[in-house]
Amino acid sequence: MPTLTGMTAVFEGIVDRFVASSSEFGQKLAAVRPGQWSRPTPCPEWNVRQLVNHVAQGNLSYVRLLGGATGAEFLRLRDADALGADPSGAFARSVQDCAAAFARPGALDQVLDYPLGQVPGRQALAVRTTDTIIHTWDLARSVGLEDTLSPVLVAWASNHLDEIYDGLAKTPADPQTTHQFFAAPPGEEPLASPPQQHRLLHRVGRRPAPA
Repeated sequence: MPTLTGMTAVFEGIVDRFVASSSEFGQKLAAVRPGQWSRPTPCPEWNVRQLVNHVAQGNLSYVRLLGGATGAEFLRLRDADALGADPSGAFARSVQDCAAAFARPGALDQVLDYPLGQVPGRQALAVRTTDTIIHTWDLARSVGLEDTLSPVLVAWASNHLDEIYDGLAKTPADPQTTHQFFAAPPGEEPLASPPQQHRLLHRVGRRPAPA
């Protein structure tokens, strides 16, 4: 388990960090054109709409975990449509709901039945934030947008990946993992700029070299 000092560094301001990562994703989402929703993504089983739905539905699933939902319910609803006819609006509402839920007193200390293991709310939200950071790159790459991520968010995720996934059954911090929840195959070790972003992407199973 992380030390108390390490935990403070990793999880301090985690609600604000989640909002910041979601804001960056939302900016990319706003630039998606009508004809791009069916494009493939770096996640082989998802097109662009399915990727966006995964992030929005994930936010709602974390809210449900705080309300007492089980890991089995989380997985059962993982692919349920959360976007409707207004993907950008639905995503924005999911972010607001998730941020508000985790900002409530006691939420960050509440133990949740996360599918990969029992975790406190602050760690669950750190996993959610990391997932959003990575999927922002997926979305940008899929629709031809600038895919350089916030260096502040990248540094946080890269420097603390072990602590964020500490104790979970499957983790990108484990070199033997299949990266099931990231859904992308590993690539060659990148030698490109920005280097910390490329190292992070490689570590979670992406091929960050130019397409």
